[in-house]
Amino acid sequence: MENIKNVIVLLFAVSIGVGIGYFAFGKNKKQLVNQNDGHNHSTAINNLSAAEETIFTCSMHPQIRQNEMGICPICEMDLIPVETNASTDPLAFQMTEEAVKISNIQTTLIGSSKSGGKSILLNGKIKPDERRSASIVSHLPGRIEKLFITFTGEKITKGQKIATIYSPELVSAQRELLEALKLKDISPNLAKAARQKLAYWKIPKNSIDQIEQTGEVQSLMNIYADDSGTVMDKKVSVGDYIQEGSILFETIGLERLWVIFDGYEENLSNIRIGNVIKFTTPAVPGKTFSAKVTYIDPILNAATRAVAIRSEVNNRNGSLKPEMFVKGMLQTSNSSKSKITVPKTSVLWTGVRSVIYLKDQGTKIPSFRYQEITLGESLGEFYEVKNGLNLGDEVVTNGAFVIDAASQLNNQKSMMNQNINVKPQNAGMLTIPDFTVETPEAFKTQLSSLSDKYLLLKDAFVETNAAAAKDAAKTFLKELKNVDMTVIKSEAHQYWMQQLAALRRHGKKITMLEGVEIQRQQFEFLTDAMINSITAFGTKNKLFVQFCPMAFDNKGADWISDVGEVQNPYFGDKMMKCGLVTDTLSIK
Repeated sequence: MENIKNVIVLLFAVSIGVGIGYFAFGKNKKQLVNQNDGHNHSTAINNLSAAEETIFTCSMHPQIRQNEMGICPICEMDLIPVETNASTDPLAFQMTEEAVKISNIQTTLIGSSKSGGKSILLNGKIKPDERRSASIVSHLPGRIEKLFITFTGEKITKGQKIATIYSPELVSAQRELLEALKLKDISPNLAKAARQKLAYWKIPKNSIDQIEQTGEVQSLMNIYADDSGTVMDKKVSVGDYIQEGSILFETIGLERLWVIFDGYEENLSNIRIGNVIKFTTPAVPGKTFSAKVTYIDPILNAATRAVAIRSEVNNRNGSLKPEMFVKGMLQTSNSSKSKITVPKTSVLWTGVRSVIYLKDQGTKIPSFRYQEITLGESLGEFYEVKNGLNLGDEVVTNGAFVIDAASQLNNQKSMMNQNINVKPQNAGMLTIPDFTVETPEAFKTQLSSLSDKYLLLKDAFVETNAAAAKDAAKTFLKELKNVDMTVIKSEAHQYWMQQLAALRRHGKKITMLEGVEIQRQQFEFLTDAMINSITAFGTKNKLFVQFCPMAFDNKGADWISDVGEVQNPYFGDKMMKCGLVTDTLSIK
């Protein structure tokens, strides 16, 4: 049932994202060669016109993109229309003003916070104070003739008559006293001892005086409570014969109670003896009670992974009852160190790596940037941010999930598409030096011949032929030896030596490996060195740099081709048309 709910929520968000896509991109068409990542790609031709073209994608697999309706080759869901984001930054998502209003996107500026400290929500239960428990016992042996406390929960007051007992031993003791009084003049100590015996049984002094004055033996004697409390357990009934010291009732005082809260492991470092916990209970609506922490259990409950946090509260009016459930809030003291905090409504994916969206400031078109942050403690309605966020950043506090869904459909990085890694156009060329002007034509001709041998290697992988890849790699290495590095000098020579080492190393590994999949891994590294070399020194051939976003578990990989049509060397027949043209290596 939970999985069904998640799917419904996801589809709802995707539907919103589709709508946002129309508003966000209705006026911004990007000139980009798009290929269908799951077969049926249209031929990638350089310098496509900017004519309007509808792109179709899969709501569950946004890497699938084609320019005609159809079904997803992975999950067979119907493809839905979506337009390409106007921004070339894969982490920035642009929206029109209309889309921002419809989605109710709200933002706030981030500042430091010293207020409030940490708020800890605690669940607990009211318990009796064990120190106020007592047992009411009989100091006389005998038979219960009458009980004045008859049920559990009844209140007892100190000195209250609780039972009447018939005791043969008491009758004998009274007769001894009367006889001793007759010999008082002869043996005064005898009468004193007889009187003391009755006092040891806690017979009231006025009862002993009455026996002496009347000279009559009392066959029944009353028992009185030694302490006040509420009866928790009734031990006797009328007619029971009890011994001296037998328990009649178990009582406990409820004027002061314990409130036992569950303190979980992640909060224990912030809980101290003396902290005040404010709590409420459904039984007393509208009232907030305060209890001070007096004890923290040193042993963790292995079943609940919680520690008992004991606090004490006055209950003179009796409004609180044992076993009531309560909800408490403990506010830790303020921290003297400023903290960067973010509203909890901004965070899409909590955990070690959490996702928020930042609004790019100073842009004409509203643009929202994907940002990963590391969260710290929970501070009420906020999270502490350990890294990934700076003071003054403008974070999306409402509508972040809608932006994320639309980014997913645009095949950009999002909470729901962590593995999508689309390389921006010309991303790898930003750090490649340009030696094309000073490079001799002879060296460019040699690189062109080397690129021809590279294309043979690429074609072997398109055919998924490990043996042919070995032979092509050997041919490539043989041609690599023919490159005369002495014709280039200085920094250009040093740069070529770096690329030469990579080309040799990865080309040789392809000749030594048996499996085509691990050969393809070396082919990716060899390709990077070839792109670096051709870009830095120039070429006599017109070549295309093509990219497959699904290669190597969605990490993506490039290759070089002499035609615009995509033939994928990383998947072969499995997904021959998966990829797109990202750059052209023109004749220089």
